[in-house]
Amino acid sequence: MGVFIIREMVGTSPRSWSDAARQAVATASRTVRNIREIEVVKSSATVVDGQISEYRVELKIHFEYEGNSTS
Repeated sequence: MGVFIIREMVGTSPRSWSDAARQAVATASRTVRNIREIEVVKSSATVVDGQISEYRVELKIHFEYEGNSTS
């Protein structure tokens, strides 16, 4: 068990809340290594003309810290 860093992100998708979460993880994975889990904090959507036009999830991404150990 190591030290974990938690960052908040917002993912969006025109298809679904789960796709919005996948998009956020895929984007974060381009620059962050060792993502271990996500926590969906809030789900919301934009409605246009009575139809959902964009799904949005606010999430916390947990990743393992890779700093130098001093042990």
